[in-house]
Amino acid sequence: MRLLLLGGTEFAGRAVAEAALGRGWDVTVFHRGRHAPAAGVRSLHGDRTAPDGLGALTEGEWDVVVDTWSAAPRAVRDAARLLRGRAGRYVYVSSCSVYDWPQTAGYTEDAPLVAGTSADAEQTDYARDKRGGELAALDAFGADRSVLVRAGLILGPYENIGRLPWWLGRIARGGPVLAPGPRDLPLQYVDVRDLAEWVLGAAVAELSGAYNLVSPRGHATMGQLLDACVEVTGSDAELRWTDPDVVLGAGIEPWTGLPVWVPPGSELHDHLHGSDVSRAVGAGLRCRPVGETVADTWRWLCDIGGSPPQRPDRPAVGLDPELEAKVLAASTGEGGGGVPGTTP
Repeated sequence: MRLLLLGGTEFAGRAVAEAALGRGWDVTVFHRGRHAPAAGVRSLHGDRTAPDGLGALTEGEWDVVVDTWSAAPRAVRDAARLLRGRAGRYVYVSSCSVYDWPQTAGYTEDAPLVAGTSADAEQTDYARDKRGGELAALDAFGADRSVLVRAGLILGPYENIGRLPWWLGRIARGGPVLAPGPRDLPLQYVDVRDLAEWVLGAAVAELSGAYNLVSPRGHATMGQLLDACVEVTGSDAELRWTDPDVVLGAGIEPWTGLPVWVPPGSELHDHLHGSDVSRAVGAGLRCRPVGETVADTWRWLCDIGGSPPQRPDRPAVGLDPELEAKVLAASTGEGGGGVPGTTP
């Protein structure tokens, strides 16, 4: 198989490139040259946001194109139109953010989508940019040759957002750790390597249409995630499980202040950790255990010196140490905010 990756040097794109190389595919990576691509790919340079920035793609044919673009939809439009006569299938890595807010738990690919989107748009906001990218892929390749991968939370090696790397770094420092409860809070995420393998399998099977792509609901819990972080780092961290109301009352932002976590029963939890993924599972999605994702991410972090990359277009995540200490101190007294039966 001949694969063209638009991007392909960071996180999801990098994982797709390595998975394709592992299958013996011929891989071409089109990128700006800011990061080194995986060894063994053919590298083409260009900036898709610049005038004539797609010049390196005016020749060549591919069986499948994988595009991870997250900004102005017109960039997807221009690339897809240029390639539609020379590529068999267009896989666009989109997001569950394209669904209209809020969604109730159990929503499928047929749920209502955000309004006010266009394939011709400049950058607006993440949800509309991703939906505009979907429309651009559909416009150029048609519904029968387009795959829309509506990913949720993505974790694993090469992460450049900082969510799991922050937890690993915090727990590696040891001591009391503010752990947002409850321990059994169900999570949905996808290991970036499982996403990559599913994408390649979708190309081989000539799938089309939209797919919610995260693990099945309850694949892991907040407790299992953080317990795995303690185990792989070997630290003396003590997880202090804290009631969600205490966390929110302290002004800590879900998702960003304490990455991955959002309070149970909230619209945010239903939207981020509540999608129906039966269609993707039926099409071959397989999700590795949370302990493997955590261990491999820790190994990667150690290999690169402990400081993860950070996308410049995404805000840094994580909790200020002083605020963490303040909340822990306030919740350790009698009648404090610990979750009954879960605080060590």
